[in-house]
Amino acid sequence: MNSFFTNFNQLPNNEIITKMREKAQTDKVPIINDDSLALLLLLIRVKNVKRILEIGTAIGFSSINMALVNSDIEIDTIERNEIMYQEALKNVSSCKLNNRIHIHFNDALDRDNIKLLGSYDLIFIDAAKAQYIKFFNLYEGMLNDKGIIVTDNLMFHGLVNNSETIQSKRLRNLVKKIEEYNDWLSHNDHYHTSFLTIGDGIAVSVKI
Repeated sequence: MNSFFTNFNQLPNNEIITKMREKAQTDKVPIINDDSLALLLLLIRVKNVKRILEIGTAIGFSSINMALVNSDIEIDTIERNEIMYQEALKNVSSCKLNNRIHIHFNDALDRDNIKLLGSYDLIFIDAAKAQYIKFFNLYEGMLNDKGIIVTDNLMFHGLVNNSETIQSKRLRNLVKKIEEYNDWLSHNDHYHTSFLTIGDGIAVSVKI
């Protein structure tokens, strides 16, 4: 998105969020792009979302921003990295959102051992890119009728559809996994999906 318009987007902001942005930049912690965040928060408002499941907490940046849209919003979020998990706990507590953001320290692929709310208006997938299809299949059954699934980082820094230029085999395989997910999602007849060149590439899948 053009930076001129980005400056007009009124995103949640407080001292904690400012520090989280600074830490993400300094420590190279992956957090949602502002343009993608603006879209995500808009969807929450338009769809009157109350219950959210997030796959990939990191330091809690997106969860906190989503929770601040409305005081009725309740979020389950899953993180497998203990350092990230502990940082997220601290940030959520600092924002006094412990009663509405529930952070689960676990691998999201271990679905049976995670106690969740049970049904969600929105599922936000922003975790291990190579597992996107598995995440989608594992959790889509918890999506309410007409709910939406949002997937971030689908252009992966512009490398998607340019995998032949990547020298690293590991990175090339990761990009191919994302390309496979994009193709799989575009042919999923149970959802109407829009792919948008916002931020690092984002998909919005509406349950039919």
